[in-house]
Amino acid sequence: MSEAPDWRSSTAKRLQAKVISIVGYRLAALLTSTLRWRSEGDDHYDAVVSSGRQPIMAFWHGRILPATYYFRRRNIVVITSENFDGEWIAGIIERFGYGTARGSTSRGAKRALLRLKRDMAAGKPAAFTLDGPRGPARVAQPGAVWLAKATGNPILAFHIEADRYWTANSWDRTQIPKPYATAAIAIGEPLTVASDADEAEIERARQTLEQRLHELETRTRSMIESRD
Repeated sequence: MSEAPDWRSSTAKRLQAKVISIVGYRLAALLTSTLRWRSEGDDHYDAVVSSGRQPIMAFWHGRILPATYYFRRRNIVVITSENFDGEWIAGIIERFGYGTARGSTSRGAKRALLRLKRDMAAGKPAAFTLDGPRGPARVAQPGAVWLAKATGNPILAFHIEADRYWTANSWDRTQIPKPYATAAIAIGEPLTVASDADEAEIERARQTLEQRLHELETRTRSMIESRD
């Protein structure tokens, strides 16, 4: 959805974004608080933090709702768009305890990445929806790899799958878990990128990250199907 660059000059638009973010947060918190979790790989997250580094979390845009809840209150910084939609989305995730860097792949990307770099230097984790904000779905963009190269911090890919859910009619086929659904999360091993990585190495890391996410999706489906 495109918005005029000066939407912030409209008092009505600013108020609308605030109302949407408040209502959206309450609904999202109410729904996701009922989920029953199965997890694998949390030790990878803990090991990175214990080593004095900060993780760069990476996942598909279509799992943004349960991911926001699972990693809440960890001061993770994420990129949100500068348009009207980005404003109310930022309002929701900030209420879950996230920081925001405003920008997107089309506008303000360099500024947002610099903000993430500064925040990570200050001890804050970061997160990327690898195929966001507009796709193509399940094709990893290189933003997380660039940030890993620039900061020396590792990427932690993860996937979440629910056993009962609604699917939104959107480009990313957003999965909305139903109340009291079981949700499985699998976090992969850290992926590091050398500070002197060239374009070919960055592309290989991007491909590795994309493949890892597909493997984690398969793993979470197995976790859901398992009755152990």
